[in-house]
Amino acid sequence: MSITPASVSHLPDGLLARARALQPRTVALRRELHRAPELGLDLPRTRDAVLRSLQDLPVSVRTGRSCSSVVAVLEGARPGPTVLLRGDMDALPLQEDTGLDFSSGTDGAMHACGHDTHTAMLASAARLLAGHRDRIAGRVLLMFQPGEEGFHGARHMIDDGLLDDDPALAYALHISSTVPSGELHHRPGPIMAAADVLTVTVTGRGGHASAPQDACDPVPAAAAMVGGLQTMLTRRVGPHDAAVLTVARIQAGTTDNIIPETAELTGTLRTLSEPVRALLHTEIEQHCRHIALAHGCTAEVRIVRGYPVTVNDGPATAALVRVGERVLGDDACVPMVNPLMGAEDFSYVLDRVPGALAFLGARPPGTDPATAPPNHSNRVVFDEAAFPAGVAVYAGLALAALT
Repeated sequence: MSITPASVSHLPDGLLARARALQPRTVALRRELHRAPELGLDLPRTRDAVLRSLQDLPVSVRTGRSCSSVVAVLEGARPGPTVLLRGDMDALPLQEDTGLDFSSGTDGAMHACGHDTHTAMLASAARLLAGHRDRIAGRVLLMFQPGEEGFHGARHMIDDGLLDDDPALAYALHISSTVPSGELHHRPGPIMAAADVLTVTVTGRGGHASAPQDACDPVPAAAAMVGGLQTMLTRRVGPHDAAVLTVARIQAGTTDNIIPETAELTGTLRTLSEPVRALLHTEIEQHCRHIALAHGCTAEVRIVRGYPVTVNDGPATAALVRVGERVLGDDACVPMVNPLMGAEDFSYVLDRVPGALAFLGARPPGTDPATAPPNHSNRVVFDEAAFPAGVAVYAGLALAALT
């Protein structure tokens, strides 16, 4: 299913104005969630806040079996297809240092990726859409998702039956503190990377540091792997196929005069296509094993597959741009030249349903673009004035497809 230019012309006027009228509700819910962030798949307070925000709307609601998810369905006045809109709800394990008067009250947890804003904008979009229910031919599936930050929450929701309504289109917005406030950044094809975790355990033979000839030191082997993996990347992946391999942790030994028996490397692999991902899984294992053997050691290589590549459907992305231009103005929609190498578990939905993810700018006015704290920073701040744009675009995407 795709949205034609003609369907966009039928969008009701004043969506952005209506979203602005809902701003007090949007901000209130966002700040409530921001003060009480929760991590992972179990978000009871967040789930209850979402349920309260929907309780007076004409939606049917079900909660998750395996996680604290909420799925709300708004039935239109006439039969038709289903459009899915996603807002994620979980926070990050981070100590907030923003100085906001609604800062996190939970030690070691913070909404540093803006999921509180996604949830609040989607709840207000549900309210806006409920006011246009008589125009809708089909249904809107509102996906409030826990566990995006590494817990595969979207996959849990799919396993719980999220896609049983067979959505024809799926959309998500992700806020960004480094993009100008109110802009919508988009691209067809890969927009975010697959992310895998790499662990290599190098095993040698321990001994006294004064007599390395009597031991089999795993540290030089591990050190050789760090540089060798970077060279391997440039020799196995073509210059037009992006891949990032970062060794982020090296751990070995206990003191200065002992050669340890083992050394461990931990890192991340980011790729933008499944063929390159599969190739590098094989190459990394072979590379590490061979370097270990050259040093008289052995290597155990473990690669844990994380989120898939987030791939935007071409027609769905073009439709998103048309909606964004109609709702926000022609200058608000900005094409992205390059994808981001971060990962997003909305990829699980887009693997099964055509759709798109786009970035909504919320850099506070007057903030230097070069120094604005990014998402995942303990100092990140999002411009709340951008929220009506997100609410209106969420609603516009559903109405363009279903009216």
